[in-house]
Amino acid sequence: IPTPLASNRKSETMESGKGGRKGGAKKKGISKSVKSGLQFPVSRLGRYLKKGRYAKRVGVGAPIYLAAVMEYLAAE
Repeated sequence: IPTPLASNRKSETMESGKGGRKGGAKKKGISKSVKSGLQFPVSRLGRYLKKGRYAKRVGVGAPIYLAAVMEYLAAE
């Protein structure tokens, strides 16, 4: 007995166009501060870095690093 192809099985399991998720309540987002385990507002610091025009581009890790340093200095 031949086994079915992987592509056939994949198409059968796809329920909708949302990556297989079923409709329902949307999960609440997790903030960058919670993801990085910090108390200082990472997103707000990132917004300030962009708005202040300190550089043309701001990296993804810059506000996280800044928040960590500020939190460390506040704890000292």
